[in-house]
Amino acid sequence: MNLRRDVFQAIADPTRRAILLLVASQSLTAGAIAANFDTARPTVSKHLQILTECELLQQQQNGREVYYHLNAGKMKEIADFIEPFRLLWENRFNKLENIMKKYKTKK
Repeated sequence: MNLRRDVFQAIADPTRRAILLLVASQSLTAGAIAANFDTARPTVSKHLQILTECELLQQQQNGREVYYHLNAGKMKEIADFIEPFRLLWENRFNKLENIMKKYKTKK
C-alpha cells in the first residue's frame, strides 16, 4: 500500500530540508548527497525516496548514475501556500512599527 506523502511532513525533517538546499543549485547523485551527512547511506536514500515521492525532487538518469534535482514547481506550491501568512505577519509588523514611531515622537 503506497500512502501519499505530504509535502509539509517531508520538509518538517531538517535532513530533508538540508538535502533540498544541497540540490537547489545543482543536480547531485545519491552518493554525493550522502557525503554531506554523518548518517548511513540507506538513511539518506530513505530521505531521497520521501522527497521524490512527494515530488520535491526529481530523478534524472545519466548513464549509470541517477541525479536528483529540485522540482521548482512543487516548491512554488509550498511558497504559494505560505505567502498569505507572510503577508499577514508583514502587515502586523508594519502596524507595530507605525505605533512605535508615533510613540517615539511623543516622547
